[in-house]
Amino acid sequence: MIKHIVFFKLKDNSLKNKEEVKQKLLTLKEKIKVVKSLEVGINFSDENRAYDLALIVEVDSMDNLNLYANDSYHKKVISFIKIKASDTKVVDYIN
Repeated sequence: MIKHIVFFKLKDNSLKNKEEVKQKLLTLKEKIKVVKSLEVGINFSDENRAYDLALIVEVDSMDNLNLYANDSYHKKVISFIKIKASDTKVVDYIN
């Protein structure tokens, strides 16, 4: 199992904006068949080093992670995120 974790720092970190981004990210599960599980969390920490949201995606294999990354719907969501986010960080690992 592969875990793909992404942290998002948003330009506008209002709760309304965080919820909008969360809902958009949640649509990835229903649109991309290789996704086995998907979770999105909104951060509640007020530390300066904290990011606003976390996305955790599980897929079965490296091949499926590549399919996920190159999926046309995923690319549309990334375009949306690029407008909203000031920074992102990623961690991919085998679980």
